[in-house]
Order: sequence, then structure tokens, then C-alpha cells
Amino acid sequence: MTDPLDAWLDGGAAPPRSVIKEAVKESLAALAETAPGHSVEVRVVPYAAIQCIEGPRHTRGTPPNTVECDARTWLGLATGRLNWTDAVRSGTVSASGSRAAEVADHLPLR
Repeated sequence: MTDPLDAWLDGGAAPPRSVIKEAVKESLAALAETAPGHSVEVRVVPYAAIQCIEGPRHTRGTPPNTVECDARTWLGLATGRLNWTDAVRSGTVSASGSRAAEVADHLPLR
């Protein structure tokens, strides 16, 4: 039997919101563990956001280095189904700031 999340990432019907939320939170936690720090904020709207990548800590307002995308895009990147460069080029990933692209160095997640 195919995992509903895998089927969705491969173009099928969306699984329950709770399944997507859990997958996003787990994958962002894995990124934070792999690339600890506070210099880049990764936002997967509307599910979660983390700070990662070693460097200066940002505490107020919008961080200068941000990555933002939807859940399907993030999980595609995290699993290696989607390429960072292609996602940025197509606009499905918004990466702003000089350090945002460093997130790509940690994808796909292991």
C-alpha cells in the first residue's frame, strides 16, 4: 500500500491536514538538528517555522534571511523529489537574504 503522503507528493490527492502538518514539523525539526543555528528562518505556511544555520541570531521583526514555501514544496525538497534551484526559479520557494540558499546544502534531509 502506498503512503498517502508519498502519493500526494507524487501528484495524488492530499492526505488529511494532520498528516501534512506532522510531516512538516518532523522534517523541519530534522533540518534544525542537521543545521542548528538562528541565522535563517524557514517558514512552511501555515504549518510551522524554524530558525537554522549557524550565524548571527535574529530576534525582532522579519529576519533578513528567510525561506518560505508551502507544505508540498517543502516536503518535495526535504525528500529530494524537488530540486532547490528549480523551486526558487519557478517561484514556489521564496529565498531572501544572502544566507537563505544555505538551506539547500542540507537538502534532501537524510
